[in-house]
Formats: sequence, C-alpha cells, structure tokens
Amino acid sequence: MILSQENMAPIRFLVFRGWQRQVVKMARELRNLEQMLDLISEIVNDRDQVSLEVIVETVGTRSFGPLLLLVGVILASPLSGIPGMATTMGIVVILIISQLFLNRKRFWLPRWLLKRSVEKEKADKAIGWLRPPARFIDRWLRPRLTVFVKGFSTYIIAFICIAIAVFMPMMELVPFSASGAGAVLAFYGLSLIANDGFLALLGFAFTVIIPVLLVSSLL
Repeated sequence: MILSQENMAPIRFLVFRGWQRQVVKMARELRNLEQMLDLISEIVNDRDQVSLEVIVETVGTRSFGPLLLLVGVILASPLSGIPGMATTMGIVVILIISQLFLNRKRFWLPRWLLKRSVEKEKADKAIGWLRPPARFIDRWLRPRLTVFVKGFSTYIIAFICIAIAVFMPMMELVPFSASGAGAVLAFYGLSLIANDGFLALLGFAFTVIIPVLLVSSLL
C-alpha cells in the first residue's frame, strides 16, 4: 500500500444539530490550524459536555492528517493535564495508524474511547490558549519540500507517531511532556494537510529531543 496525499485530505465532515447528524460535503479542505480550532469551537458552543466522538466525526473519519492534527491539538493544550488524557490520545494514534496500514477507507475507534468527554469551559479555555500560536504558525505554512510529506516519508511519519504514542502512558508521570509530544504530533498532522515538508522536518527534530527529556526526567 502506498500512502498518498489523497489519503491525507478530508473527504467529508459531519455537522451536528442537536444530536441529529447530517453529512455535508465540504468544498473547502482543512488546510491550517485555525480552521481546525474553528471546527472544534463550533462544536463546543452547542453543548455543555464535548465528547471525543462528536469531535472526531466532525473532523472526519476518512483522513489521517486531520485526525493526527486533532490529537496533537488536544495534547498541546491545557487538556493534556486531565488524568488519562495522554494515554487515551496515545491509544487513538495507535488505532488510527494501524488501520492506515491496513488500508481501511474509514477509521474506527471503540465506543468506550469515543465516549470520553470534557466540560465546555475546559474546551473553551484550551481553544483560546491555542489561538495565538495557531495564528503565528499558519502565517508560515505553505507547500514546500513535499518529498518529506509524500510517498515513503509518510510511512516514516506514521511509525514515529506510533513510537510517540507508545510512550504516552509514561508521560502521565512527567509534567508537560504530553504537551511537547502533542506539539510534535500537531506538526506532523499539519505538515500532511498543508504539504509543508519543512514542518515535518521540525517534527523530526523535536522527536529526537522528547525521549531524551522524558528519560532524564524519570531518572
């Protein structure tokens, strides 16, 4: 199986009105971090509790890049401080990438995982906290060095993300380590949807640093 950019781009989103789901074809693809935050913000405004199921289905269950970016955004935000959040997101990454290698057309996640939720206030706070860095990063996004986000490079990114996910339970013990891992996952996800190989290279660099910091903190 060859991972192509067609696998990375979102095909459709689910828009929620109350608890009724309507599938809507989106003419505009998700291309930057602020668009992701806008999507999540629209969901948060409609309910007091925000479940992972609602967010995942709104982002789309057919694309690797946006889902990886979603996990990274959650972990890079203050939400990573919620007990069990790092482990939960690690499981999500492992399941998604495993199905990617199996060439599934739609990603599946277990019901118990999708039912994890956070309060509206915490979600709003996380989105507000991420807005300034999102605006800064989006200004620098552009298609470049695409060799690092296409073809065999996507396999490398996928394997690295699994390796990061395996260490997620350990990150529950080290303050802010999950946020660093989330930033790296967000870099990879964003590089795939924006065709920005330079961002992928930054992800590679930070991937080397995180294990060193994690091990030194545990010793």
